[in-house]
Amino acid sequence: MKDFYGTGRRKEATARVRLRPGNGQILVNGQPFEEYFPVVTTRITALKPLHVTGTEGKFDIYVLADGGGKSGQAGAVSHGIARALLEYDASFRATLRQHGLLTRDPRMVERKKYGQKKARKRFQFSKR
Repeated sequence: MKDFYGTGRRKEATARVRLRPGNGQILVNGQPFEEYFPVVTTRITALKPLHVTGTEGKFDIYVLADGGGKSGQAGAVSHGIARALLEYDASFRATLRQHGLLTRDPRMVERKKYGQKKARKRFQFSKR
C-alpha cells in the first residue's frame, strides 16, 4: 500500500498530509477530524479537494497541522490534500486548478507600523 504526501500552507499554518487508501478515517494531530475542527465551515474547507474530485471515503487521511489558527490550518489541510491527490492521480490537476485548490493563498497579515495602533488604524487625531 503506497502513501501519498502533500504539504499545504496558509497564513502562518502548515499541514503535512498523508493519504493512504482506506475507508475514510481522518486524524488531525492524533484527534478525530470532527473533534479537531468543530466548526462546520472549516470542515467543509478542509475536505473540499476530496469533494471536488469525488474521492470521499476512499482514503484514510493523517494530518500534522502546526501554526496559525483553526481557519488557517483548515486552508492548509485543503492545500495539502489537493497536492497529495495530485501525487495519487495527475488527471485531477485540471479539476483542482479550476476550483483554485492548488494555488497557495498569498495573503498574509499586514505588519503593525510604529506611531499607529495597528497596521492601518491610527491614534485619534486632536487638533487642539
